[in-house]
Amino acid sequence: MNRDLFPGAAEHCARVVLDNLRRPFPYSAHHTQRSPEERPTPAEIHPAFHTSFDWHSCVHMHWLGVSVLSEAGIEELRGPLAKNLTAEKLAEEAEYLAANSSWERPYGWAWLMRLAATCSASKDREIRDWGANLERCVDVVADLVPAWLAKVEYPVRHGAHANSAFGVALLLDAFRALGRSAAAEACESAARRWFEGDAGWPAEWELSGQDFLSAGLSEADLMQRVLPPDAFAAWFDRFLPGLGGESRILTPVGVTDESDGYMVHLHGLNLSRAGQLARVAHALRRAPSSSAEPVLAAAVEPLLRAGLSALDSEDFMSTHWLASFAWDAISSL
Repeated sequence: MNRDLFPGAAEHCARVVLDNLRRPFPYSAHHTQRSPEERPTPAEIHPAFHTSFDWHSCVHMHWLGVSVLSEAGIEELRGPLAKNLTAEKLAEEAEYLAANSSWERPYGWAWLMRLAATCSASKDREIRDWGANLERCVDVVADLVPAWLAKVEYPVRHGAHANSAFGVALLLDAFRALGRSAAAEACESAARRWFEGDAGWPAEWELSGQDFLSAGLSEADLMQRVLPPDAFAAWFDRFLPGLGGESRILTPVGVTDESDGYMVHLHGLNLSRAGQLARVAHALRRAPSSSAEPVLAAAVEPLLRAGLSALDSEDFMSTHWLASFAWDAISSL
């Protein structure tokens, strides 16, 4: 990890994770009640992931905690993570996913699989044990994903949680790392079916007021995982032709009210764009025919600096999720 742009990254992220895992409220529950009597608390239905404002944010806060513990060895994280990532609690999470087959699809699924893959790849024995505890969750999602992708004719292209390209990209990486070849092949097939023929993405139009993802760059970041280098470079030139330093898709955006949970998404947009551009630029370097790589690479640092500046905020609408995207972006440099 390049920490020059984010000094104290591990310590900062560890503090954020610990704060999140110790906050039971506010929590935005997305449970569908099936009777007037069914009013469970978040902890009753999500024993592992019932803090951090909502389920998916709690999952990627656990991913962040595991990543920081693995890389920087901040032991204060171990106890709170171990308390949640038990076989018993994760079995309940898996059963909830199996019983609610479209719930948290694909964003929550993607972060859960990324958590499982990160745990399983760790050199730390206890963290690998957490990965083993997640196996039932992996089984469930690895069954749900191919069934979902087989019937989805059109991808979701907006810049928030339901974005198909972002979710499938994380799922593809995780399934490959976990050896789930059938689920990985389903992700690759969907990516080609949905996106391989795309051209002329409207880069100047894609931004909306509550995006935390670039729909175009999410698509490119997925396709660089699927296509060989030269084929990807040719695809990218068709998909985003004529990019320059002033292109809107490469330019940082600001937030006027950090306490607004939707407006603050734009801080995340700066960070997710930085990480995606770094990965796409790296892929284009493997294809000497590409001329876009220097333009993309030059845009990474301004976006990253703009996004990292938001981490100074103490508002929970920022702190319950932004640090995960900051760590991801820095790790992609």
